[in-house]
Amino acid sequence: MSGNRPGVMWSGFNLSDAANQSDGASELIDWVHFEKSRVDLGPGFIRILSYFREDGAKSVDAIEQAMHSENATALVIPAHTLKGEARQFGAEPLANIAELIETTARMCVETHRFPDELVSDVVELRRLFQQTVDQFEKATNPLVKRNRSSGFGRRASNQEFGRI
Repeated sequence: MSGNRPGVMWSGFNLSDAANQSDGASELIDWVHFEKSRVDLGPGFIRILSYFREDGAKSVDAIEQAMHSENATALVIPAHTLKGEARQFGAEPLANIAELIETTARMCVETHRFPDELVSDVVELRRLFQQTVDQFEKATNPLVKRNRSSGFGRRASNQEFGRI
């Protein structure tokens, strides 16, 4: 998305703002894919997204536990699950790291060894999952403030009270 294109708005979230964020949010989530999923899933979108948050956290926990217990077999299913759920919402970097963990673990199960080389990827998985969930929250929760200036020098007003 180019910086001089006008922003596309939906549900109070500006796609060009997402593309210009300095925290890398535009690189974490394909917002066009995310919006397509929102339209395709209709009224169930928020509920399904909440399942992603819950199930994704469980998958990340299970992957970390499998690494601690050095159980390559236990890495496969939660990584596979997280990969599919992340792709459903356009979180391709998260899906890619989950896929790497899944495929490496499958290969290691076949060769009867433990994938020590995945330690840094599993650490990165937790960080990436949290950043992705945070961006989803900003995009879907009307109570999360989006680029509003506040603090000293701002005129007192009740015009934002009760507004979403």
